[in-house]
Amino acid sequence: MARALALAGRGVGLTHPNPTVGAVIVKDGIVSGEGFHDYDGLLHAEIVALKKAGPNAPGATLYVTLEPCSHIGRTGPCTRAIIEAGIRRVVASIADPNPRVAGNGFAQLRRAGIEVTPGAGQAEAQRLNEGFTKWIRTRQPFVTLKTALTLDGQIAMRPGHSTAISSSASRQCAQRMRHEVDALLTGIGTILIDDPLLTDRSGLPRRRKLLRVILDSHLRLPLKSRIVKSADNDVLVFTAKSSDSAKARVLTKKGVEVFRISARGGRVDLRRAVRELGRRQILNVLLEAGAELNGAALEAGIVDKLLLFYSPRIMGTGGVPMAEIASRQFPRSRPIKNYTVNRYGDDFIFEGYIHDVYGNHRSRGKN
Repeated sequence: MARALALAGRGVGLTHPNPTVGAVIVKDGIVSGEGFHDYDGLLHAEIVALKKAGPNAPGATLYVTLEPCSHIGRTGPCTRAIIEAGIRRVVASIADPNPRVAGNGFAQLRRAGIEVTPGAGQAEAQRLNEGFTKWIRTRQPFVTLKTALTLDGQIAMRPGHSTAISSSASRQCAQRMRHEVDALLTGIGTILIDDPLLTDRSGLPRRRKLLRVILDSHLRLPLKSRIVKSADNDVLVFTAKSSDSAKARVLTKKGVEVFRISARGGRVDLRRAVRELGRRQILNVLLEAGAELNGAALEAGIVDKLLLFYSPRIMGTGGVPMAEIASRQFPRSRPIKNYTVNRYGDDFIFEGYIHDVYGNHRSRGKN
């Protein structure tokens, strides 16, 4: 199963809007076939592994990170192929969250006399597919808030000022996180202060370009900003202004899509923006923003997971907090679930869930 999970990881960036899946076929202690799903390659991981196993499939055990599908989609049902190949046992990490499957695959295999053992490698398989799981159930993306901060919880020395906080190792890790998502979301304030590119510079292959999304209520996006200059139909601006204004038309000609969303409290309605991203089959969103947008996102309830890169430094008074949230919100704030704390270079990363799409609330944390 460890090998199947590693194979599934090779599909990150290549499978959306499908789940990431890896499969390994073992007979008499020898691996006879393996594979992972690649959306453009069409075949599911189980089918790739079965084709490689060939005559060694009968009587073998199939290790797969997701319940085999039992319905007809872009391909035929994997359960039928598994049964016809003579597989004796299926070990699967998690059930398919797709309501069209959701246990039916396991049931079909068992009716055919195949032994089914779920649960091996569950935590990692769930992490690989948390975006798919939320989207297939709600048609909304899984949103991760990522930021770098000091031990006293500050992200910049003063408002409107860019401050380098995390180590180079953490910044490299952040690039890999960008590779794992479909869209990067930020606010116009970050664009005006940092003039970032917001690109995936991991060097790893991806099926779709990283969608760079900017919340810009008053359409202040500078035409000479680096993100506009580099736009190639991969920049989306949500604004409360008309998408047919002179500024919007110029941006459109430069490869930037301007999409109007009604305002809420003078700002772009975050919940509607997230729903629009889900409509576009965006499964995972990484929020990289300043205190104002971080706070608005948390208050709107759109954040599912926190990724906090802590630098072992103290900034002191006068700095900018991670999120601008009124202290009166604290009594109603949700405790973070299933959190982990890990060392990464000179920094450490706190990862925890506000909304766990799988409902795994047994663990209070580990390190």
